[in-house]
Amino acid sequence: MELTQQQYEQIAGLLPRQRGNVKVANRTVLAAILYVAEQGCKWRGLPERFGKWHTIYTRMNRWAKNGVLDRVFAALQEQQIIRVRVEVVSLDSTVVPVHPDGTGARKKTGPKPSGGPGAAGRPSFIWLPRMLAPP
Repeated sequence: MELTQQQYEQIAGLLPRQRGNVKVANRTVLAAILYVAEQGCKWRGLPERFGKWHTIYTRMNRWAKNGVLDRVFAALQEQQIIRVRVEVVSLDSTVVPVHPDGTGARKKTGPKPSGGPGAAGRPSFIWLPRMLAPP
């Protein structure tokens, strides 16, 4: 899903102008973002040809907060350069139950009752006798 120079020039005006000592070009950052979207890899899994993953991630995060990525993806679809569909999945505690230890609940410190017959409390397992062969 890498853009050619001609495709990039069609949307280059939507990206912020680079100022100062910038080591990674906007085209490379956009190619890295598209690579992550296509491959589904983690940021740390970016190939070295894109540069440092943290630099790419930081600029992508800044672009997302400023609305640059929304404009770029909309233009990519309007001009039919590539087909990109951005989906967001949100999970909260009503969907995914969290273990009590993960919520900061106090941990049990008392001894656990054993499954022996002399132990206090209910046994943690039940023995079911099964006959394997007729007598």
